[in-house]
Amino acid sequence: MSTEKSDMRRRVLDARSRMSPFVLAQCNAELAEWMYRLPVELAAGDTVAAYVATRAEPGGTAMLDALLDQGLRVLLPIVPEGDPARLQWGEYRGESSLTQGRWRLLEPQGYRLDPDVLHDAALILVPAVAADRTGARLGRGAGYYDRTLAAVEAPVVAVVHDAELFDDGVPHEANDVPMDWVLTPGGGFSRVSPG
Repeated sequence: MSTEKSDMRRRVLDARSRMSPFVLAQCNAELAEWMYRLPVELAAGDTVAAYVATRAEPGGTAMLDALLDQGLRVLLPIVPEGDPARLQWGEYRGESSLTQGRWRLLEPQGYRLDPDVLHDAALILVPAVAADRTGARLGRGAGYYDRTLAAVEAPVVAVVHDAELFDDGVPHEANDVPMDWVLTPGGGFSRVSPG
């Protein structure tokens, strides 16, 4: 892992840790509203892969509930045991359907779906520590999402707080999967322009 990535990750996560609960709640409410203005045309029954936000990560279950409200099938990641590998998935059926999984992350209860289920997705929302307008995404560093998204063709959206979207300069490597869109609470969906 590059020092550049580690330094940026530490700075951004430190800033997140100082975010007030009120500001985070407002950001999550705004992100939930953006779910009704997705950047691709979807119909009831279509599949969207998303995630359950942790700590001060942008998102929240309101964002997931807004997707369910439109009749969409929502898939959430399940971290497999062992070394970093492709993510497994489960269906989201409301906040009460979540349980603690590996590393105390919330994940859907019930049947685990193979990573290849993402081939059914029409849109994929992924968490990010930072992103830029060229499509670079900085994650937590284990590579679960890059392994999972490498063979997927659906548009991928990195979700970050407003201050975590940069014009460029987010460090990335050859095996980092580029994003198609970035979503911020204040700016909505921004199409990236690969440099």
